[in-house]
Amino acid sequence: MRLSKILFAALFGGALVAGAASAQEERTIRWGHLNNTDHPVSFGVQKFAEILLAKSGGKLKIREFASSQLGNELQQQSALRGGTQEMLSASTTSLATVIPEFGLLDFPFIVGTTEQAQALARGAFGKAMIDGLPQRGLIGLGYWGLGFRNVTNSKRPVAKLEDFSGLKLRVIPNPVYLESFSAFKANPVPMAFGELYSALETGTVDGEENPYTVILSNKFYEVQKYVSATNHTYTQNIILVSKIFWDKLTPAEQKMMQEAYDESRDYQSEQTRLQTEKALSELQAKGMQYNAVAPEELERMRKAAQPVVDKISAGLRPETVKLFNAELDRIRKEVK
Repeated sequence: MRLSKILFAALFGGALVAGAASAQEERTIRWGHLNNTDHPVSFGVQKFAEILLAKSGGKLKIREFASSQLGNELQQQSALRGGTQEMLSASTTSLATVIPEFGLLDFPFIVGTTEQAQALARGAFGKAMIDGLPQRGLIGLGYWGLGFRNVTNSKRPVAKLEDFSGLKLRVIPNPVYLESFSAFKANPVPMAFGELYSALETGTVDGEENPYTVILSNKFYEVQKYVSATNHTYTQNIILVSKIFWDKLTPAEQKMMQEAYDESRDYQSEQTRLQTEKALSELQAKGMQYNAVAPEELERMRKAAQPVVDKISAGLRPETVKLFNAELDRIRKEVK
């Protein structure tokens, strides 16, 4: 009898431990971003959420807050670091306020194709940048591409370097953008994205620069006449998790989060490609005048911005700049 009780207690205790180990706390993860729900970023969030929900047996749920509902990127970034928000898809531009070397990815004309941009983000440089985030209170799961940025305005087509002259263009409040467009002889105006439509409508600024998908989603075609394929910068978002929140997750949950990113990445990339093609067609259908820019003119723009690249690079960590340039050299040779 005594042996039976001991065996029963051992089995019952083991069952309790196993049950506790398998029990998973339900968590609602607030994911903020600046884009509307018809944008490839939102499509990526939805795919990530679907994968994570399935992997966690319904326990880990993503709640999306699109269209800057949780504030601008700097405000949301601060919320992640303080533990009051769980996730954010943020531009490398806003992360340059935390780690200045992220600004290297915003340099104009560093890559010529989506494949080169992806190789840069997914290679040694991109990994090194993500590895520096935890000590700043952030976890980076990886990168999502949003496509090349292009100039729109209400004055004239931008087909050559001189066409920038005097244009009041809204740019991201960041030295790379401010100084690059100053080098093009434009008049760059730093401005929060949420203020942009009104500024275009009232003529406070003549134009702006963004991927085609952003231009379409935010209906800039209503207040802009020209869209020019400058393809000057490839926009990368980083999928961020609050380190405070991350540290509360079990190793199994952390693995699910990383796998949800890994498995949604190619889907999001394909959505960016498809939606970019669709967006350009729709912008033209809605009356915007589109023009390509000749390769020799793009090269003139690149050369005009080179002193800005050299100046800003000189103020960054030399070892990181060296890695960045080495990766660019490799990618330009290996990836078309």
